[in-house]
Amino acid sequence: MNRRKFIKNASLTGIGIAASSALNACNTHSNEENKKPLNDNVTTLKNKNFPISICTWGFVNANAKAGESLKNGLNALDAAIAGVAVEEEDIRNTTVGKGGTPDRKGNVTLDACVMDSNGDCGAVLCVENITNVAALAKKVMTDTPHVILAGKGAEEFGYSQGFKKENLLTESSKKALDNWKKTSEYKPIINIENHDTIGMLCMDKNGDIAGACSTSGLAYKMKGRVGDSPIIGSGLFIDNEVGGAVATGLGEEVVKTVGSFLIVELMRQGKTPQEACEEAIKRITSKGDDYKDFQIAYIAMNKAGETGAYCIHKGFAMMKYQDDKNERVEVDYFNKI
Repeated sequence: MNRRKFIKNASLTGIGIAASSALNACNTHSNEENKKPLNDNVTTLKNKNFPISICTWGFVNANAKAGESLKNGLNALDAAIAGVAVEEEDIRNTTVGKGGTPDRKGNVTLDACVMDSNGDCGAVLCVENITNVAALAKKVMTDTPHVILAGKGAEEFGYSQGFKKENLLTESSKKALDNWKKTSEYKPIINIENHDTIGMLCMDKNGDIAGACSTSGLAYKMKGRVGDSPIIGSGLFIDNEVGGAVATGLGEEVVKTVGSFLIVELMRQGKTPQEACEEAIKRITSKGDDYKDFQIAYIAMNKAGETGAYCIHKGFAMMKYQDDKNERVEVDYFNKI
C-alpha cells in the first residue's frame, strides 16, 4: 500500500491546513532570514552550500557516511538512515543497535523513528533481534498505513520485509549486566549511560531536510520502557518548510516538553536554530533543580542551512559535515556552576 495515497484518501481536508501552515512558515522565515547568529555553533549559508549532515555526539564515521551519501546524490532521508546504520552495526556502541545494553531482564530492545521532507514518518518500539531499526522504521512509513509498530508485531513485520534475525546481546554486554545485578543501582550517569543515542539531520542537494533517530535506550531500563527517541515530536521532528530538530539524553524529560517539535515551532516563529535549542533547554531547567542529575541535548537545522545545538551539562558535542569536511563541534551548555 502506498502510504501517501492512503493518507490522502483518509483526509483530504488536511491538505488545506498543511498548505496554510507552510505559507505562514515561509513568510516567517523570510522576515528572519538575515538575522545574526548567536554564536559559533550557528552557520549561515548565504550561498546554499548543501548538502549538510549533523548528528549527536562524536560519531565520526556515521556522519561521514551520511555526508558522503548526500554528496553522491542520495536523498536526505536515505542518507540519514545510512548514517545511523553505521552505529547500529557497531557493537562497541552500547546504546545503539547490536551490542546495546539490555534491560534488567537481559533483553536488548531497540527503538527508532524517521521523518522525511514530505512530513511522512515511521517508528518502531521495543524491537528485538533486528539491528537496523531506522531502516525498519522507514518500512513502516512506506509499506504500511501506520506510523508506529511495536514489539513482536514490529519484529514480525521486519522479517516479512527481509530483515535478518540476529542475537543483539553481546558477551561484553551480558557480563556488564551480571556486574550491575550485584548492586542493581539505577541512576542515569550524565554523558555516559544515556549518551550514545544517535540522532541525525540531513539536508540534501535539493535543500530538503529529513532525519532519523536510533537507540537501545537507557542501560538496565525496566522491561518495556520507551524513551523519546522513537516518538515523533519528541526525539525527532521535521517540517521541510521550517527545519528539523533531534534530541539525545534522558528521554523521559524530553517527552515532557515534546522537545524537537518545540524547537521547530520556535524556528517557525523566527528564532535561529541556536536560539530555539537554548529555549528548549530552558523549558526543562526552569522546572526545578532536577536537571542537575541528567543530561539533555538538542541539535537543529533550518531551511537556510543554519545549525544550532545546546545542552544542559558540559561534555556534549555534535558532528557536522559540510563542504567535504566532517568536523566535531563542541556545544555550549546551560549549567556552568
